[in-house]
Amino acid sequence: MNIKDIARISGYSVGTVSRVLNSSSNVSQKAHDQVMGVVDKYHFEPNANARSLKRTDTHSIAVMVKGRYNPLFANILEKLHTYLDMRGEDVYVAYLDEDENEVQFALRYQKAHNPRGIVFLGGELEYFKQDFCQIVCPCVVITNSTQTLPFTNLSCVLTNDGQASSDIVDVLIQAHHSKIAVIGGNLSQGQISLRRLSGAIRRCAQAKIPFDMSLQYEPCHFSMREGYDALLRVLKRVPQTTAIFALGDVIAIGVMRALRDIGKSVPQDISLVGFDGIESSQFCIPRLTTVRQDTTRLAERGAAILLSMIEGTSRGSVCEIVDHTVLKGETVKNLSELDN
Repeated sequence: MNIKDIARISGYSVGTVSRVLNSSSNVSQKAHDQVMGVVDKYHFEPNANARSLKRTDTHSIAVMVKGRYNPLFANILEKLHTYLDMRGEDVYVAYLDEDENEVQFALRYQKAHNPRGIVFLGGELEYFKQDFCQIVCPCVVITNSTQTLPFTNLSCVLTNDGQASSDIVDVLIQAHHSKIAVIGGNLSQGQISLRRLSGAIRRCAQAKIPFDMSLQYEPCHFSMREGYDALLRVLKRVPQTTAIFALGDVIAIGVMRALRDIGKSVPQDISLVGFDGIESSQFCIPRLTTVRQDTTRLAERGAAILLSMIEGTSRGSVCEIVDHTVLKGETVKNLSELDN
């Protein structure tokens, strides 16, 4: 008996059987139990050749997750996986560091496994400009725009980050804040953080509120720890800051903790808004005011577009914008209201 026999008897693909035998976490409990039942029944013992077999199933979709600690992507991934699984698709997930080249990783995966399609959660457009021409299968980027790229096999689904940032900063402006700092991301061309920062600056300019990039913007990775440290740096430069816009909710949670540790409270001393609408942001004390991205819509449209490209029912690239919502929590103080 070999791995293909196990796949035939268990009713699962060779790829799924391989992941079960290699103790991968990316396997459902049902698939694990079914495959191991066959293994135990026929006393199968995997050897080196079986473990090194390449995937040959035709239901392989790879998902490249940009950033290992992003709750937003975890939420989208869960819904994406559910959607694809319901349609009989086998999914492989790779977690990459924020600074890693996801297109180069996808190229290596394509060479080894020949996937039917690839989903990128996040992405650096410069990497796509340099190397994506070598990827031949249909691909979709979720949360970043690829509309300016000339690839017919590359589509995208995203939130309008610039408009959403403008909307959330408007909450601060309507509360009469004029000393606003922005924390998070980096300024590489094509990055999500650049669009969010640009939206914030544009809204400040419309309200005739000055914004000094060298003082009021502090880059950092999307993590609580880096948000914590970034807040301390920006307050050291601009101690008169009355409001913070964190470009991600995970950053905002780190900011909230840092403010607490230096004896300041939200929103009494400093107001705070975030971006993404992750579940934990609505269970913070106080509840975070933020932009919620529609993760269900992002996942379902991303998967549907990819499958239509694979099946040939969609020709050329597609770019879809998904609506966002401003969630007004408890982290913004209106400065026009006199303290009791």
